[in-house]
Amino acid sequence: MPNNWHTSTRKSRLPKDWGKRRKEVLALQPVCMICGVRASTVVDHIEPMTDNHEIEALQGCCDPCHRQKTAREAAAFRAAAAAKQPKRARDPERHPGLL
Repeated sequence: MPNNWHTSTRKSRLPKDWGKRRKEVLALQPVCMICGVRASTVVDHIEPMTDNHEIEALQGCCDPCHRQKTAREAAAFRAAAAAKQPKRARDPERHPGLL
């Protein structure tokens, strides 16, 4: 099941004045900070997987750029988590006659 806004706990961790901060960031950065072409419609946390909601830690970006950035960050997170998992198969044992 893919993780999305409906299954995420992120919304519950947003500060009470999130609407005000969102409007402020979008007013300060009306053009996407990633592509520099489209209008900013989404407020993105610059550092992934954090709950730092300070204005300096946020950036305005367009929806397509935000989706791509989020997908890259999620893939990197999954790859890092998979690398920490133990291998499922044991290394092959040497034949007793070859020891």
